[in-house]
Amino acid sequence: MTKRKIEAQESSGNVFADLGLPDSEDRLLKAGIVAELHRLIKERELTQVKAAKLVGISQPDLSHLLRGDFDDYSAERLMKMLTAFEQDIEIIVKPHRKAGQRGRITFKRFAA
Repeated sequence: MTKRKIEAQESSGNVFADLGLPDSEDRLLKAGIVAELHRLIKERELTQVKAAKLVGISQPDLSHLLRGDFDDYSAERLMKMLTAFEQDIEIIVKPHRKAGQRGRITFKRFAA
């Protein structure tokens, strides 16, 4: 049996940037929000029909969204969906830790 050498690269922390996709920071933010929506739906044991009604979209649209098809949704619209689940959203602006470098947008889930 021949052993193949597997090449690995360290991630930048943004899989979308690692894949060379455009708007990688926006995609990462949206993915974080959608993952939180998915978690909340599961935690509350909602059907997709009930969850879709709660956030104001159709069940097929919610299904697409939860499978990662979120290009047609703004981060703002996705955040409004989180508020339908009684979630508060805080936006904090602070200086980047490395002077002279562009700031970044991150999504963090509050752990109670």
